[in-house]
Amino acid sequence: MSQSYLRIRAGLFHLAVIVGLAAIVGRLWQLQVASADEYAHAADQNRYRLATVDAPRGLIYDRLGRKLVHNVPGFAVRIVPGDLPEDEESREAVYARLSELLERPVRNGEGTGIADVVDNRQTGAYVAITVAEDVERQSAFIIEEERLSLPGVLVAAEARREYLDSGLMAHIVGYMGRIGQSDLEERADKGYEPGDRIGVAGIERTQEDALAGIKGQKHIEVDVDGREVQVIASEDPVPGHSIYLTIDTTFQRQVEDALRKGMQAAGSEVGVAIAMDPRTGEVLAMVSLPGFDNNLFASGISYEDLARLSNDPNHPLINHAVSGQYPPGSVFKIIPASGALQEGVITPNTTFECRGTMLLPNKFFPTDLSQAQPFYCWSRYGHGSINVVTALSQSCDIFFYKATGGFEDFVGLGIDRLGEYAAMFGIGERTGIELSGEASGLLPSERWKRLTYSESWFTGDTYNAAIGQGYVLVTPLQMLNATASIANGGTLYRPQLVYQEVDVDGKVIEAFSPDVIRQLDIAPEYIQLVRQGMRGTVANGTAYRLHIPEIEVAGKTGTAEYTELDEEGNVIMDEWGYLPTHAYFTAFAPYDDPEIALIVFLHGGGEGSQTAVPVAEEILRAYFDLEVAPEAGASQ
Repeated sequence: MSQSYLRIRAGLFHLAVIVGLAAIVGRLWQLQVASADEYAHAADQNRYRLATVDAPRGLIYDRLGRKLVHNVPGFAVRIVPGDLPEDEESREAVYARLSELLERPVRNGEGTGIADVVDNRQTGAYVAITVAEDVERQSAFIIEEERLSLPGVLVAAEARREYLDSGLMAHIVGYMGRIGQSDLEERADKGYEPGDRIGVAGIERTQEDALAGIKGQKHIEVDVDGREVQVIASEDPVPGHSIYLTIDTTFQRQVEDALRKGMQAAGSEVGVAIAMDPRTGEVLAMVSLPGFDNNLFASGISYEDLARLSNDPNHPLINHAVSGQYPPGSVFKIIPASGALQEGVITPNTTFECRGTMLLPNKFFPTDLSQAQPFYCWSRYGHGSINVVTALSQSCDIFFYKATGGFEDFVGLGIDRLGEYAAMFGIGERTGIELSGEASGLLPSERWKRLTYSESWFTGDTYNAAIGQGYVLVTPLQMLNATASIANGGTLYRPQLVYQEVDVDGKVIEAFSPDVIRQLDIAPEYIQLVRQGMRGTVANGTAYRLHIPEIEVAGKTGTAEYTELDEEGNVIMDEWGYLPTHAYFTAFAPYDDPEIALIVFLHGGGEGSQTAVPVAEEILRAYFDLEVAPEAGASQ
């Protein structure tokens, strides 16, 4: 081997060493200088964390300070994805052990398995993800004891809601659930995070901002397994405020008992009873049956329970008091009576003849009575000559057909002006009560019918609307609010459930005050005539069965036909070949100085005078602390 060859080989070796050293130096420069900030940040992220501290949620009370909900300790299991083992085998071992302890699958087809929740997260690697809540104490302790072998797994103590008198107040108080994506986006600026619990329904929902409080924070140092080593700095949470309702739970229970009894007697499976102070708009009681147990939602409702409630044909999850829309029948007559008087269409002395039937001529064959459309009064024998006060007390349909839709040369109120007065009374708009899911009702118009059915409006449509039939829809709360405005002399209040908001120290942050929607543009003397008609309804009219000698009660009965199809798609008729009917009764008392207004609604309950009136009597007797008269119950 020549000397020159050796020198060349040595030179190449030295060059390789130099290149290698240069590469090492370059990499060290990259790590220590160019990417120093990046890696330092990653190291700090692994070492230091910003953790939130949940604020104690405010409580909910009735107006007398009775607790309706409280917070009870519970445990949740969370996973910090970034702290899980990097190798798949070790990570799956963590999942498997959690599955064993929590009795939950690692993966399933619904995306709710432990690994599914982690894999489908929409958060960063170091944000804790809740994979199980309301974990049994023993399981939580075992997981905590095994944390050394379960990196990335945390056991968090968290309060859960326990609802008292749950079935009684479920529709009002509501319940909580894990925050959804839409709420998360909407409330991101308020500190909400994935996995947080939030009000989903009822007062829990509408008063979320007051109840939730403000989260605290703590800066912590963690070890390589994500375990907390020390707290570096912290900021205490601000407890949420408590809410006091306008409802007295004792009266609420009495109302529910009366309604349940009336539903059973009428064979009705859906019913509503609401009581209100007509002087302020405060809701004194609100019952919608069937109800549900909101404790089922306190820790995450099971699929079986949710399916059972969702598939129930009577819709127990719906608050029918505010979300149900039904034809009102004759309780609606207080509105065309008020409008016709105010517009001068009728006077207190105007009388119409009721013979039990009236004929609406066919506009193409006006002289051929065989082609005329008959419209009937509920009294097929008729009421004779009758004025507006007596028409209200006797609930004469033909009087209101004529006063609203006109006949022969008489020009009635008409559908447009009827719509204006219905809107004045709040029909067709939400009342604004502190509950979500409120419906707006419907007062149809010519334009509405053209757009909805591509059909013209006929006089017969106006006749039907005049007596709360046809296309007219109301919620029970809307109709009660209209009654209350007649009772108080013409003020439409916003119904209110929240009495006051109180902080953790007992200081009143916001107190209830009446909220006026509008003053009715109806002369006091005309409102008084409607009140007289409602008083006559109870004294000697269709609600004569209501017998409370101690108190003068005014009211209005209602019986509303509705269409329902059977499984074959056929219209359901009763044994006499008539459409089934809803039963209503709305009332206020005492007549001279009303302090309570109420409405009773029985779905498919028959005649309001027969089935709804006894329920109202029992409610009024409970409110005024009067004994139930045995003879009255026997006669009903």
